Amino acid sequence: MKSKNQPAEYAIVDIETTGGYASGSSITEIAILVHDGETVVERFVTLVNPKKEIPLPIFALTGIDNEMVRDAPVFEEIAGKVFEMLQGRVFVAHSVNFDYSFVRHQLEQAGYKFSASKLCTVRLSRKIRQGLPSYSLGNLCHVLRIPISDRHRAGGDADATAILFSRLLQWDTEGVLPAMLKKNSGEQRLPPNLPQEDFDALPSCPGVYYFRDRGGKVIYVGKAVNLKKRVASHFTGHNPNPQRQHFLRNIYSISFEPCATELMALLLECLEIKRLWPAYNRALKRFEPKFGLYSYEDQNGYIRLAVGKLAKHQHCIQPFGRLYDAVKTLNALVEQFQLDHRLCVFGLGEPQKPAGFVQSALLSAGQDTALPDAGEYNERVNQALDHLLEKQPTFAILDKGRDEAEKSCIWVEKGNFYAMGYFSAESDLTEPEDIRDSLQRCPSNYYSMQLIYTFAERYPGKVLTFARNSFVLA
Repeated sequence: MKSKNQPAEYAIVDIETTGGYASGSSITEIAILVHDGETVVERFVTLVNPKKEIPLPIFALTGIDNEMVRDAPVFEEIAGKVFEMLQGRVFVAHSVNFDYSFVRHQLEQAGYKFSASKLCTVRLSRKIRQGLPSYSLGNLCHVLRIPISDRHRAGGDADATAILFSRLLQWDTEGVLPAMLKKNSGEQRLPPNLPQEDFDALPSCPGVYYFRDRGGKVIYVGKAVNLKKRVASHFTGHNPNPQRQHFLRNIYSISFEPCATELMALLLECLEIKRLWPAYNRALKRFEPKFGLYSYEDQNGYIRLAVGKLAKHQHCIQPFGRLYDAVKTLNALVEQFQLDHRLCVFGLGEPQKPAGFVQSALLSAGQDTALPDAGEYNERVNQALDHLLEKQPTFAILDKGRDEAEKSCIWVEKGNFYAMGYFSAESDLTEPEDIRDSLQRCPSNYYSMQLIYTFAERYPGKVLTFARNSFVLA
C-alpha cells in the first residue's frame, strides 16, 4: 500500500548508450515506466538514432547495431515525450546518476531545462535488503527471483527494475524510501556503491580523505579545510565528462585522517599521493621541479657545476621550478667565489651566457686565460657548495593542534622538509632536538617545500628559528 509520505508517481528509467559518459556518447534506447507507487501505469520504450557509429563492444553487450537504429527517431524528436513523462515525477534507476546524467544532458541539448528528485535502486536495495553479495541488477534479480528478459536492453532492464522497486516498497517497513527522498538528505548525491555511514562519519575539520575501490585500494587522495563539505562537493552537479562518471562508480568506501591545520593537510596529501600514486590524482603528479644544480668531476680532475634538466634517480644539489632561478643561483656562486665560467654549464648545453648574465672578472679575461690549478679551484667550488648548503634554513612552524591539549609542528632541516606531527601542549619537551625527534619523519620534495616557504612568508609569527639551542620567533 502506498504511504502518504510517498510522492504520487515515479518514472523508472533505463537507457542503452554508445559509451560510458554523457558528453561524448549518446542514447541508443530508452525505456520510461511510470509507477504510481503500486504498479506500472504507463510505459514508453523506443530505439534512438545516436547520430554516430555504435562501437562493437557495445553491440556485443546490448545487441543493438547501426542497422537497428538507422530509421529510429533522433533524441530531439522524442525529447518532448520524454520530458512530459519525467516532469514532476521522481527519477528512478539502477545506479541512477548514470541514467540521469545522460537524460538530462540530451534534454538540455534539445532545449529542455530538466531537474528532478532522484532515487537509486542500488542504494535503496542496500538499505532494505542488507548483506547481499552483489547489488548489480542481474545478481539482485537472481537472488530475489525476479524474472528478467532482454538483458542489457532498455525495456527488459526497466521492467526488472520496476518489479524490484515494487518489492522494495513492500519490504520498506522502516520508512527508508521517504527518508532518502527528503530534500535535506544527501543520499541521492552519493555514488551508488558508497555507504551513507562512510559519508556521515566525516568530521567538519581539516584533513585528508581517501576514496577506495571495491577491493579497498586507494584511488584518490584529497585534502580539505572541512572534510565533510569537501567530500560532498565531489558528488554535486552533473558533470558528464568520462573521468567523473568512471570515478564515481569506482568509489566504494571513504577513510580519512584529521589534521590540525590546512598546511598539515596539504603536506599529508602530498606525501600520500607520492606514496600511493592513486589512479585519479592528476594535478599534483605534474607539479614537479624541472631543473637542478649538479656537480661532477671531469676527466681532468675539475669539479664542474652545471644546470640541467632533472632526471629520475639522479641526485642534484638543489632543485628549481624554473631554469631562470637555477641559472641565477649558479651565476651568484660564480661571482662570489670567482669560479671559472668555462667549468660551469648555464643551461641545457655547453656553457652559454644566459640572458642577464653578470660578467665576472674571469669571463671578461676571455677564453685565452689558462685554467686554474685543479686542487685550488676545487677548494673554491667546495666552499661555494658549503655556502649554498649553509644558506638552507633550519626552522619549525608551531601551530594549533587537533584539540586544545596538543600543538602541531612542522620541522625543516637545512632546507628540507624533515618531519611533522603533534605533541602535548603540557609536554616537558624543551630542547629543539627533543621536539624534532618526537615527530613523524617525512620525505622531502620540491612541492612540499614550496608550500612551507609560502606559509612561512605569510605567517612569520608562527615560524621558530634557533638561538642558543632554543626556539625563538623569527
